[in-house]
Amino acid sequence: MPVQPVVRIGTPSLREKSLPIEPNDFGSPWLLNLVQDLWDSKEHYGGVGIAAPQIGINRRVVVFGFEQTERYQNVDPIPFTVLCNPEIKILDATEINAYEGCLSVGELRGEVPRPKAIAYIGFDEHGQKIEREVSDFHARLVFHEVDHIDGIIFIDRMKNIRTLGYYQR
Repeated sequence: MPVQPVVRIGTPSLREKSLPIEPNDFGSPWLLNLVQDLWDSKEHYGGVGIAAPQIGINRRVVVFGFEQTERYQNVDPIPFTVLCNPEIKILDATEINAYEGCLSVGELRGEVPRPKAIAYIGFDEHGQKIEREVSDFHARLVFHEVDHIDGIIFIDRMKNIRTLGYYQR
């Protein structure tokens, strides 16, 4: 499937709450194509995750995962996951501050507080239930992507805008 252009901050649709995947959508050609477009785009742009609104589709679908990543070299691998209609429950509300970036924001990064541990539940593209309890970077990544389907960008969660700056490669 083709790589899709990333919707950038300032585009109104990026701030909208996304529509759910309906039961009869699971396994459908359009959902399977959307998921493939998300994987292809994530890989092309070098992300660790991407949400459907970031390629202009306001539906509750995110993909994430990697075996290794150049940008986050000191984190454990995260299973490649498709998550439709995700829900998050905070298990440990201890705020962990770390820098985040976003394909929709470009090279800007800023310090964002996120809960240390969460549980997430959702479905893969075929309607199979996924339930996991995760912490640290895995929790941060899922929370970041789920924020996108609620119209939230990491900048909205920053407590100190003075930490916003350009990522230096």
